[in-house]
Order: sequence, then C-alpha cells, then structure tokens
Amino acid sequence: MNVSMTVWLVTIGAILAMIILDLVTVSSKPHEVKFKEATLWSIFYIAVAVGFGLWVQTQYGDPWGTEYFAGYLVEKSLSVDNLFVFAIILAQFAVPSIYQQRVLLIGVIVALVLRAIFIAIGAAVIAFAFTFVIFGAILIWTGIGLMRHWNEDPDPNENFLVKRVRRVTPITNEYHGTKLFLRIDGKRWATPMFLVMIAIGATDLVFALDSIPATFGVTQEPFLVFAANAFALLGLRALYFLLKGLLDKLVYLSLGLAFILIFIGAKLIMLYLHEIFDSVPKIETSFSLIVISVILVISTIASLIKSKRDPSAKAHAGKIRGDKKEREAK
Repeated sequence: MNVSMTVWLVTIGAILAMIILDLVTVSSKPHEVKFKEATLWSIFYIAVAVGFGLWVQTQYGDPWGTEYFAGYLVEKSLSVDNLFVFAIILAQFAVPSIYQQRVLLIGVIVALVLRAIFIAIGAAVIAFAFTFVIFGAILIWTGIGLMRHWNEDPDPNENFLVKRVRRVTPITNEYHGTKLFLRIDGKRWATPMFLVMIAIGATDLVFALDSIPATFGVTQEPFLVFAANAFALLGLRALYFLLKGLLDKLVYLSLGLAFILIFIGAKLIMLYLHEIFDSVPKIETSFSLIVISVILVISTIASLIKSKRDPSAKAHAGKIRGDKKEREAK
C-alpha cells in the first residue's frame, strides 16, 4: 500500500483536530452526559470511521478497504471490553459523573499515544517473519487466559502503579475538580483523580499490548493499523455513555473476545507457516471479517437472551490472569 507522507499528515491532522474539538467544546465544561448527546457523538464518530474506510476502498481498492474494516471491527470490539474496565475504575474510585467524560477523554488520548508507539515498533519488527509467531502466541495466551477468567473483574486497587503511588504519595479523601495535585499547609497532596489517571493509563497499556498484535493479525499495513485504532478509540468516550446501561447485559462479550483473540493468533501463526509450507492454508481477510462478525453477533445475542432469562446475570470485563492467591494455590 503506497501511502504518501501527505496522506499520513492529513490523517493525523484530522485525528488531532477531532481531539481538540472535543477538548474545547464537549469536555471543556464538566457536565453529566445524557443519552441524546452520547448518541449524536457516537453516530458522528462511526460515520467518520466508515467514511474513511470508504475513502480507502475507493482510493486504494481491495484488499486494503476490507483490511481496514476488519481492523476497525476488531478494535471496536476490544474497545467495548476496555469500557468495562473503565466503568469499574470510575465506580471503584467514585468519580463524580460530571468529571467522567474528562477522565475518559484523557484515557483515549493516552491510549492513542501508546498505540502509536506500539504500532511504530510493530511495523519495524513485522519485517521479520517470525514476529508473526510471537504476536500469534501472545494473542492465543491472552485469549486462553481471558477464556478461563471471562466472568471475573480486575481490581484497579491491586494495580502495581496504583499501590506504589498510595505508598509514596499522600492522597486526599475528596476530589478537587479535575486537579491532580494541590498543596495543603505547604505539603503537596495527590487527589483521587491522580489515582484514576494512573489506573486508566495502566489499563491503556495492557490493552495496547493486546490490540496492536490483534490488528496486525488482519492487516500488516501500518497506516491501516493506526487508522483503525485511532477511529475506534475516538468514539470510545461517547460509546461509554451510550452503552452505560447496556454494559452489564453483555454477559458473554468477554468470552466472545477470547475466541476472537485466539482465532487471530492462530491466523498469524498459520501465515508464518504458509510462507514456509505451501500446504498450510492462508486465512484471507474477508474470511476473518466474517468470523469476527459472527462471533460478535452470537456473543451479543446470547448475552441478551441470558440477561432476559436471568436478570441477576451480570457482565464482567474478564482477566488474563487469576488472583495471586489462586495462582499460589495451584
């Protein structure tokens, strides 16, 4: 895919413009986001992402258009799981509703920066064929771990960075707007908002480690990997408030995502083996798009059926590893 520097700069500029627009308009004044506002912004971001995909299809043709949409679908589905963890963080740290969208927007910005770094690294190492095996193994390991702990939730307070900050920095009991630090009697204190940002950043790091190999699993074109990640993340804040009441009903989503990660991991390993042995089939992107879509549809329908039959059933973000006590018991 021959992408000029001009196209790169225009794409990055458009993404930055949307972030700045969000910062100076919607998120500039703290307020509680209503369903109508979240719906309109979600439609806007999805329309932009789809419009970009249609432009790629028109400008570059197949397979690039198909690969972009496959990458976008993977990132969008993983971002919903990301929302579960964000919801847990916002709840456990009791973030006031009027500040939640600012927290989410900062989380999106941090996620974009981390993903850009990992995409650059991934693009550099993807030239080595064996990288496909490493990426594939990471995704399969992650998928199996998520499959085993799909009905559990991570505890943000157990995060290493959060625990470390609590030990070395005094923390106020109350929020002070969106301030991260303040001085009380000449002493510097961190606010609970600082802990929230640490937890959000750590979550972004973990998801970046999983999502970038997953997107490289459906397209090896760095421009498409970056665009799919960016456009999926831009609508994350609005999507959170849109799905806020629905998140608890997506009981089997984490399990579905586990199958998707394992499938993409297997595809990456088979891609490496295909280069060595012609007898090993190559899984086409169009087939991957169908498989991912089917898994998402089945997990969503099954979740809604389960929620209707058992109103007490609750969705969980899932974890890759069990608790420390569980691991020690084994």
